[in-house]
Amino acid sequence: MSAIRRATILKLASAAYEMDLDVMTGLLTRDENGRWRIGSHDLIVWLERHLDEEVVMVLGSLEDEQPIVTRTCLTCGRDYTDLECPYCRASRLRLRGRA
Repeated sequence: MSAIRRATILKLASAAYEMDLDVMTGLLTRDENGRWRIGSHDLIVWLERHLDEEVVMVLGSLEDEQPIVTRTCLTCGRDYTDLECPYCRASRLRLRGRA
């Protein structure tokens, strides 16, 4: 996997963590009892905590070889590979007094 793709996936996880969302990272395994685990976390226990809630689950493999797509910002015209244009994001934060 390319370093840029891996960094982008981890940045997405970091953004979710900063929003106080449940984030788990680690190797997906199944133990001898048939229980699914992500790292040291029991996936079934995590899912049961969110029973009867509307949820969004994002699963990103850090081992796939999909290429990173370069996009062009519709606002400033620059090319970027991140989740959003870093130049426009920095400007937006600066103008809102958060930089």
